[in-house]
Amino acid sequence: MTTQTSTPAPAGKTGFQLPKWAGSFGFQIIAALIVGLGLGLLAKYTGSTKTNPNALGATLQTIGSSYVSLLQTAVVPLIFTAVVSSISNLRAVSNAARLAWNTLLWFAITSLIAVLIGIGLGVLLQPGAGTGISQEATYAGKSGDWWAFLIGLFPKNFLGLGASTTVTDGVATTAVSFNVLQILVIAIAVGIAALKVGKAAEPFLNLNASALAVIQKVLWWIIRIAPLGTVGLIGNAVAVYGWDTIGSLGKFTVAIYIGLALVLFVVYPVLVRSHGLSVKQYFSGVWPAVQLAFVSRSSIGTLPLTQRVTERNLGVPRAYASFAVPLGATTKMDGCAAIYPAIAAIFVAQFFGIQLDFTQYLLIALVSVLGSAATAGTTGAVVMLTLTLSTLGLPLAGVGLLLAIDPILDMGRTAVNVAGQALIPAIVSKRQGILDESLYNAARNGDPFSDDVAGGAATAPSAATAATGSTADRELVDAKA
Repeated sequence: MTTQTSTPAPAGKTGFQLPKWAGSFGFQIIAALIVGLGLGLLAKYTGSTKTNPNALGATLQTIGSSYVSLLQTAVVPLIFTAVVSSISNLRAVSNAARLAWNTLLWFAITSLIAVLIGIGLGVLLQPGAGTGISQEATYAGKSGDWWAFLIGLFPKNFLGLGASTTVTDGVATTAVSFNVLQILVIAIAVGIAALKVGKAAEPFLNLNASALAVIQKVLWWIIRIAPLGTVGLIGNAVAVYGWDTIGSLGKFTVAIYIGLALVLFVVYPVLVRSHGLSVKQYFSGVWPAVQLAFVSRSSIGTLPLTQRVTERNLGVPRAYASFAVPLGATTKMDGCAAIYPAIAAIFVAQFFGIQLDFTQYLLIALVSVLGSAATAGTTGAVVMLTLTLSTLGLPLAGVGLLLAIDPILDMGRTAVNVAGQALIPAIVSKRQGILDESLYNAARNGDPFSDDVAGGAATAPSAATAATGSTADRELVDAKA
C-alpha cells in the first residue's frame, strides 16, 4: 500500500498571488495608460466625439472629470494649511532666509535655461511656418497682464474665492472659483503673523498641522485611485483629440515635446550630476509624482505626492520641503511658464508673418522668468501665453489656434513642472549641506505609500529602514495603512 503525503502550503500564502511588481504604483499607472489608450481608440473609432460622445466616450469623460474634481476639491484647504505649516516649520531650520533666497534663485535659473531652450527650438524648427490652417481662430478667454497680476495680489475675501453666474435659456448657473495667488498671499501673511505672535499662536499652529494631516490623508486616498482616473483621463484625451487634431499642429507639438524632453532628460540630469548626486536615484525617486502629474495635469493636485517623494526619496528635510514644494507648486513651472510660452509666442509670430527682433526675444525670457507667479491660480499655460503675447504686442487670436491641442501638451508640461518642483529643494539642500544623502541613495521599493502610518500623514523612513527594511516591517507598515 502506498502512502501519499502532502506538503503544507507556506504560512501566510494561500491561492494565487500577484507578483510584487504588479502592486507597484508606477506599474499600475503604466498599465492604466495602456488600458486608457486602448479604450480611447475604441471609443474614437466607434463614433465618439467631444460634442456627441457614445456610451464608452461618455464613461471615460465622466471618470476623468470626476477624478480631477476630487483632486481640486482639496486644493484651497491644502494650500492654506501647507503654506502656514511650512512657514512655521522654518523655525526648525537654520538660515531659513538663506534657504528661501536660494530656492527662489534656483527657480529663476532653471526657468531661464528652459526658456532659452524654448526660444532656440522656436527659431530652429519654425513651428508656425506652413501649418496649412486658417487664421479665423479667436480667443475670448481670460488674458494675463501685469496690472491684473498686481491687483490680484490683494484678496477680495479671506479664502480668495469668487463666484460667477451665467444665464442659459432662462436657467442661472453659479460657479465658484478660487485664486491660488490670493490664497498664497493670505497663507503667507497668516503664517508670518503666527510666528510673530509666538507662544500664543501655538494652539492655532497645532490645529493647522492637524488639519493639514487630515487633508493629506484624504488626498492619499484620492491619489491611490489614480490608476482609475488615468484610464478615464487618457481614454478621453485620445477619444476627443486623437491624431487628427494634432496633425495640423504636428510641428508645434513636436517642438514642445522636444523642449520638455531636453529639460527633463538633459538639463535636470546635468544639474543633478553637477551637484554630485545620482541621476538614476533622482528619477527613481521623483517618478511617481511625475507620472501622476502627467495624467492629472495638475501641479496642485500632485502636491502631496511631490512633497512625499521629495522628503522620503530625495532626502530633503521635512521642515524645508514643506516650504519649498508648496511654493514651487504655485510658482515653479518650467513647462507651462518657460518652454511653452516661448515656443508658442514664436509660433504665433511666424504664423501671422511678424518678424521678432532681439529685444522681443529678451522680453520673452523676462516674462517667462518673472511671469510664473502672475499665472498662479489661473488656467496656467494659456494665461501665461496671453501675458507673453500681450507684452510682445502679438495678436491674441493666436491662442485660439493652439487651444485644440492644449490638453495633449498640458500632460507633458505638468510632468516637467513637477519634476522641477522636486529637483530645486534637493539641489538647494545639497548646496546647504542639509540633504540626507543616505536616504537619497537608498533602495526604492516602487511604492510611495509604503510608509503610511495610522491616523496621520506620512512619516519619512530612516535611510536604513528604506534600504534594508525587512519583510515583516513592510507588512506591519502596510497593515497600519
